[in-house]
Amino acid sequence: MVEKRRVILVTDGDEYAKKAIECVAKKIGGRCISQSYGNPTRLKGEQIADLILKAAGDPVFAMFDDSGVIGPGSGEEALTFVAGHPHIEVLGVIAVASKTHQAEWSRVDVCIDNTGEITPYGVDKFGIPEMDLKKINGDTVYSLDRLDVPIIVGIGDVGKMSKKDDYHIGAPITEKAVRLIMERSGFKNG
Repeated sequence: MVEKRRVILVTDGDEYAKKAIECVAKKIGGRCISQSYGNPTRLKGEQIADLILKAAGDPVFAMFDDSGVIGPGSGEEALTFVAGHPHIEVLGVIAVASKTHQAEWSRVDVCIDNTGEITPYGVDKFGIPEMDLKKINGDTVYSLDRLDVPIIVGIGDVGKMSKKDDYHIGAPITEKAVRLIMERSGFKNG
């Protein structure tokens, strides 16, 4: 019997997201699939799943990005494949807000604003709370409602949020989202 790999999916894949996720993965002892970065996602779901299965330890982080494409683009197609892989257990998803309004949105379980506060309200790309409860706008979130994942945490733009999530300061908002997913999933590292 193959042991499932425990994975956190991130709906952003630009250079800032990559640096922030690599930083947080290192801090918590996880592994980042750096090759999954791209705006848009360049690798197919099968390729990302193979890299996840070969990673040295858990949790494994994988990034997915549609680069503003409306509907399920390359990032969401890869994300859907990875989330449904029989040897991958998704601990949770970090759903990243973008400036795409009135186009794509997803329900989230909770959000973390740019001050690190947990809020039931959605947040925008700057991590500022919005008016809608448990809803986030983004360009790689269209398919999230169809996935069977334990928790979806919404945050602003990974590695950015007016420098409040910069990797130079440890990407604290992204780290808080990761730690919340790990806590809720019961995952113990080491």
